[in-house]
Amino acid sequence: MPSILFVCTANICRSPIAMGLLRHMLDEKQVEGDWRVESSGTWGLEGDPAAAGSQAVMEDLGIDISDHRARRVDYDLLDSVDLILTMENGHKEALCMEFPAFSERIYLLSEMAGDKSDIEDPYGGAYTGYEAAAQDIQQYLDDGFDTIIQIASRTN
Repeated sequence: MPSILFVCTANICRSPIAMGLLRHMLDEKQVEGDWRVESSGTWGLEGDPAAAGSQAVMEDLGIDISDHRARRVDYDLLDSVDLILTMENGHKEALCMEFPAFSERIYLLSEMAGDKSDIEDPYGGAYTGYEAAAQDIQQYLDDGFDTIIQIASRTN
């Protein structure tokens, strides 16, 4: 089963949005097979729900992430996935330093679309910040979809 992990800072804003969007895309595009799409954070409080802004922007897109609960990234989680996509270069660097065994699986989400840009953290800001983050994530997922599927599938 191909598996993808999105990583942001506290696992309450960007990575739950990315997880929800990619799950929705896999369903919409009727991608063959069973896919596991999860998210985690480099730090944060275990069990926190997705930020209200993240939930609201996703709800407006018809995607429910209200059952999401934050968790921290760890060795076992990284070991269980085929592709790790981060929201910021700092996340990528930190994971590669702390977990070098998985560095070949770790990319910026934007790298999937041929870019190397961070996705701004909307935490604590207005709805428009969450909306902008969701739009950026959706654009990178759209532009990098085939690459994401190819990389996550190559070990299965």
